[in-house]
This record gives sequence, structure tokens and C-alpha cells, in this order.
Amino acid sequence: MAYSKILRRLREEKTNYKKRGTMLMGKRDFITVNITNENTQVQILKPGMAGDKVIASAHSRYLLDKGWKGSRKNVPAAYLTGYIAGKKALGQGAKDAILYTGTRKYTQRMAAALKGVVDAGVEVPADEETFPPEERINGEHLTVKNDVSKIKSAIDGEVK
Repeated sequence: MAYSKILRRLREEKTNYKKRGTMLMGKRDFITVNITNENTQVQILKPGMAGDKVIASAHSRYLLDKGWKGSRKNVPAAYLTGYIAGKKALGQGAKDAILYTGTRKYTQRMAAALKGVVDAGVEVPADEETFPPEERINGEHLTVKNDVSKIKSAIDGEVK
């Protein structure tokens, strides 16, 4: 019986190498969304032979400086975190990107972060039907209300 080595990141279910290989063949920038127990992180990366280079990164802790109350992992927080990352990427010269989910499922919070990147001005091939409705992005379903448009205008004034 022959021994076949299984790659560590495949064994730990962290990397889908088939999906990653297909993504790298396109030679386009890509977006990753990571939603943890408390926060949301959105990164826009440029693939390279020596490794991926981070073009822009945004973390939901940044929203606390803007007066955000409540959870930093809900749909409106994910939208605003994606919006920040998209604005930073435009400042670095990124014009288009694709979403790379890896081994994670495509969820409503991930879709909200992607909509934030699209609304910031980055071209992303995505269907509008997959995005959450405006009521959820504005947080009308939540008990702790935040003014998303006010925070969005503060981001526009600060991030170039």
C-alpha cells in the first residue's frame, strides 16, 4: 500500500486548492471576507508567485471610532466594513476584483460585505439578487439602531 501525502491546509479544511487554482488562473485581485465570533474583516488581495499581497484591509473595529453601537458582525457592520475596504482599494488603484470564499459558505453577511465593496466603486461580478435587501443593510431589523448613511458619509470624508 502506497502512502499519499495530504497537504496540511487541505487536511485542516482551510484551503480548497481546486477553487484557488481556478481563481489564480484569472490573475485578478480577489476579495476575502472573514466573519469571526465578534468582528468582520474584509481584505482585497493581489495574487503573486511569492504569496498574496494585501492591497486593502478593513476591520469592523474601525466602526467603533465612528460611533457604532451594537454588534460588529451583523449585516450592516459587514456592509460598512466592505465599504471601507472598497474605498481603500480604490485609493490603491484596484479597479476590479472577484470574491474568493475558499472553504467557507456564501452567507448573507458575506453578501453584505461584497455589496459594500461594490457600492464603494470596485467592479465585482456579482448578481444583485444575491445581496441582502436594503432594509437589512440599513439595520431596520435590529434592536440597536445605527445610522448607516451617517457612518458611510464619515467614511467617504476620511478614506480617499
